[in-house]
Amino acid sequence: MKSMAALQAVVTATPFDGEPSAAELDAIETEMPAILADVVLLDAQIMTIDRTSTELDERRIRRARRRVLAARRELANRSAVVSLSGGAA
Repeated sequence: MKSMAALQAVVTATPFDGEPSAAELDAIETEMPAILADVVLLDAQIMTIDRTSTELDERRIRRARRRVLAARRELANRSAVVSLSGGAA
């Protein structure tokens, strides 16, 4: 059986400060439209969980799904442009 003390130096070699790096914050900012579209879709779906959905609810869900797809498409296209241009957009 291995001792935890022997492995502790390897695990804690780089201290974690609890804050995201600048690169992680940039990635979140880039993905924010897709994240917000997902939240809107979830909100529309949650509203219809405990009741029969009306025509307005169905429209709201369809609109939210289209918004999610558009945001993901935009994100994928932006990623493709960045990868084709060598990292500089």
